[in-house]
Amino acid sequence: MTQTVMKIQTNVNNLKNYKIYLEVEKAVHEFMEKNNYLKIDLPVLSPALIPESYLEVFETEFKYLDKKEKLYLTPSPELFLKRLLAYGVGDSYYLGKSFRNSDQPSSLHSFEFIMLEFYKMNTDYMNIAEEVLKMLKHIDKKVKNKFVSFKKWEKISVTEAFKKYSNISEKELFDQKLFIKKAKEKSYRVKGFGYVDLWSQIYSQEIEPNLGKNGYPTLIYDYPKEFAALAKLNPDGKTTQRFEFYINGIELGDCYTELTDWKEQELRFKKESEVIHPIDKGYIEALKYGLHDCSGIAIGFERLVMIFTDLTSIQDLKLINIV
Repeated sequence: MTQTVMKIQTNVNNLKNYKIYLEVEKAVHEFMEKNNYLKIDLPVLSPALIPESYLEVFETEFKYLDKKEKLYLTPSPELFLKRLLAYGVGDSYYLGKSFRNSDQPSSLHSFEFIMLEFYKMNTDYMNIAEEVLKMLKHIDKKVKNKFVSFKKWEKISVTEAFKKYSNISEKELFDQKLFIKKAKEKSYRVKGFGYVDLWSQIYSQEIEPNLGKNGYPTLIYDYPKEFAALAKLNPDGKTTQRFEFYINGIELGDCYTELTDWKEQELRFKKESEVIHPIDKGYIEALKYGLHDCSGIAIGFERLVMIFTDLTSIQDLKLINIV
């Protein structure tokens, strides 16, 4: 059997793109400092993680003499930042490495990537949307893009998007049996797949390609509760206060109003039964201490830079690639 061996690839031809990357990075730090966000440096290894069954993680081992302990590369800075928020650090942000295993390498995915994540106190997801738009305008003044205007959001709810682009009604969208029936009618393979799997397939194939295509970034909001384990529910009990934003069919950011009820959060964690790594119980303890109302967003930084470099692959931003 032939074994695939990863290689280190040096790309000095990407130097021009990388310098633009640094300009965008500088503009983000300027915006954050101007708006009183505290820059946070965080570990990338942790003995426990937030349970998110849809994520595969990297596992390693710390060794000292005869002692051994499993550690995990963090898939996001969320578990650390929320601890700090609960203990009063205030508006803050992280711009640095995150890691996700079992992602197929592609022009938009890398197992090692840069994430921009920031949180603002006493606000909700729609106010964060306006903060993001201000940040995009600030970056655009420094490094002009060719694709999109940041004068406004094109806004559409998830319910509206499924009706418009996939002909799936609100009733079908929120009734799992009806949704699976509709997926079968649309010739999706349903045997062996549940509601979440089929929803994600239809979303990626029929909804996403239409977003951010009309000259403005698209804000798609209010996802079913099955798709936001850490988000606050809307009054309808079916949707959560979560949005994603897209440019040219590519998802760049994911935001939600934070769930601050520790009992509800603990219950949701228990439902994530497929997770095999230790669950970060300290996160629940931080919520018990008291996480005040806040909202946060995670943005794929390389994808964001692609908008300002006229590139179609994140690999073209890097001086060193592991392939």
